[in-house]
Amino acid sequence: MSEPKTRPTDASVDDYLDEIEDETRRQDCRTLVRIMKKVTGAKPRMWGPSIVGFGTYHYKYASGREGDWPLTGFSSRKRELTLYIMSGFKGSASLMKKLGKHKTGKACLYVNKLEDVDEDVLQELI
Repeated sequence: MSEPKTRPTDASVDDYLDEIEDETRRQDCRTLVRIMKKVTGAKPRMWGPSIVGFGTYHYKYASGREGDWPLTGFSSRKRELTLYIMSGFKGSASLMKKLGKHKTGKACLYVNKLEDVDEDVLQELI
């Protein structure tokens, strides 16, 4: 079985953030670091070349595939910020209604910029 491609690295989170060209996006990412660090109590760490992760958990699928993934994290993608929410969004319908402008995937939250969402609600989701 192949190894997961996205694993923790020793790369610098600050260097990753400093390379984000758009000032608003860079500041949004620094705000996410502050929020996620507060919620998890974990230090930020790079996972692969573009995910800032906090904490870790081990998963194992029925197929036997297993690995580790951050409890929560984010990545600055070309079009939006992608936030990884470990538990997904089950049971959080009322929070999602109050969050603001966003899209979701199975366990990902997509926002264009943090000013589009309520940071207190975002913190509860994380």
